[in-house]
Amino acid sequence: MKRSFLLYFLITLIGIIFIARLFQLQIIRGANYDPIRNSAVKIKYDYPERGYVYDRNETLLVANQLSYDIMIQPNKVSPLDTLEFCDLLKIDKEYFLKSFRRAEKYATYKPSVFLKQLSKEDFAFLQEKLQKFKGFYIQKRIIREYPVKVAANVLGYIGEVNENMAKINNYYQQGELIGKDGIERQYEKILRGKKGKKFLSLNRFNTVTGSYLKGTYDTLSQNGKDLTLTLDIKLQAYAQKLMSGKRGGIVAIEPTTGEILALVTAPSYDPNMLVGRKRSKNSNFLMDPKNPDKPTYDRALMAQYAPGSPFKMMNALIGLQENVINSNTNFKCYEGYQYGRRKNEFMGCHCGIIGKPIYLKTAIARSCNSYFSNTFKRIVEKDNRPSEGLNSWSEHVKSFGLGNYLGYDLPAGASGRIPTGTFYDGRINYRWNASSIISNAIGQGDVETTPIQLANFTAAIANKGYFYTPHILKQIDKTPIEDPKFTIPKKTTIDKKHFSPIIEAMHEVFKTGTGKWSQVNGIEICGKTGTVENFANINGKKTQLKDHSILIAFAPKKNPKIALAIFVENGGYGSTIAAPISSLLIEKYISGSISKANKNREQRMLNLSLEKTYSQFN
Repeated sequence: MKRSFLLYFLITLIGIIFIARLFQLQIIRGANYDPIRNSAVKIKYDYPERGYVYDRNETLLVANQLSYDIMIQPNKVSPLDTLEFCDLLKIDKEYFLKSFRRAEKYATYKPSVFLKQLSKEDFAFLQEKLQKFKGFYIQKRIIREYPVKVAANVLGYIGEVNENMAKINNYYQQGELIGKDGIERQYEKILRGKKGKKFLSLNRFNTVTGSYLKGTYDTLSQNGKDLTLTLDIKLQAYAQKLMSGKRGGIVAIEPTTGEILALVTAPSYDPNMLVGRKRSKNSNFLMDPKNPDKPTYDRALMAQYAPGSPFKMMNALIGLQENVINSNTNFKCYEGYQYGRRKNEFMGCHCGIIGKPIYLKTAIARSCNSYFSNTFKRIVEKDNRPSEGLNSWSEHVKSFGLGNYLGYDLPAGASGRIPTGTFYDGRINYRWNASSIISNAIGQGDVETTPIQLANFTAAIANKGYFYTPHILKQIDKTPIEDPKFTIPKKTTIDKKHFSPIIEAMHEVFKTGTGKWSQVNGIEICGKTGTVENFANINGKKTQLKDHSILIAFAPKKNPKIALAIFVENGGYGSTIAAPISSLLIEKYISGSISKANKNREQRMLNLSLEKTYSQFN
């Protein structure tokens, strides 16, 4: 009796264990079951069409084209004639072995790309012949096409998912395509859509017998959404053309919205260079750290330059806000500013007004270093506490978006540098004052900004005290974006009333000042030229090179439609290169064309190349 009970107990216990295990496998784990790990299941992906990209005027910037990849699933591969297979695909045995080992290392049960982007002719030829080689198949793939061959830095590119990325992100398989830069990267999830999956059952001969579990796990693909950018591609293309043979950056913004109209880095490249079978070769050239042009380095977003004379507007605004100057404040200039007792403690000036009272409007129009050195000194030493004075100065500057990453919707960016009193307390061993750091008064010294920051600063002046965070996305599938990050204005610490005299002075720059030779009939331009000293470490020695040419401007004076910043590396005076380029861009955007009166100016800028200058220190 006891033996009989023990037998029944063991049978019941084993039955409960089996039922519990089946419940765990089918019910609990079944929800997370991945049929791709089943060797009797083949997965077929249905790749969606990636979203198209347009500019603000509905010009198509990014489209799609069909490509064909040879895929491999290592655990499905049967013994094959390697030489015949290599001859068929026009590859050598070394490539075959390397690609096969890479696929095995990634996952024996997952498909990955073996040979990518076949031509249509190769696809037609291989479609039938490849069937005899088990574990290999052809898969359609959508790759990008760029009808307009500009704005590569904005649009970015797509590239293959590597092994590490595929392990981190379950959505992607090795060899699939993903946005790598620009808006392709920033808005990857919106552009990519959602790929579909179809699970197929295999018999013991690895032949497809039908849908796995009647399509229970199958999903449909969803095409990516189309994007409309804020970019004006005609303005972008024209700006890139004007920057041919030059290095630098141009950023143009619509002040009333913060929409980026043009975002130029020079030199640049044709975005189609990173599409197709030649992509690998071209990327090696474009991204080579030894390439002196650095075409993939976005100078408009990443390059940090001293802002030079355009920064004088900042010190003027802070001086007015702190009530240390007003429109009637005047200083005298004796060909420069003596900030110390020694002869070498002297900052030269080229305003051309010697020993006479200089007022704010004239100081901006003629770019007087003495005026703004005196203003800076009054700001910093207002309460005889330079460290606290500079901290207050720094807070004003940063309220314009300088000294920090603006938060625009592109993946690249640099913060620039706006020094504080704390910064100098840790660096200067003696008791310092405004004279110790006087170069900051004229946008040199320790101040560094990016072109997009200066363009945003200019937009804030045009708006008389506020700005919208610059952004590149305008619509998603024709629906305007309503992100408060980009639609709520950011106020500066400067009262609105202080901007009017600065704007009048910036207008004077183009009427009688350093920008007078770049006027445009019928358009009131407000701006400020800049010439920035440029030093480089050559063979371990600090060497002064040709100055950078800089300009900020907005137009028209009333109801501004465009604000911009231009940096031309080693371009010399701001009035000789940056100013004419800015006036051409403003006329092109506002009027739609360049007038006959400015055709010579246009031709001169188009023909101007600084490549000989750059070759001296490459």
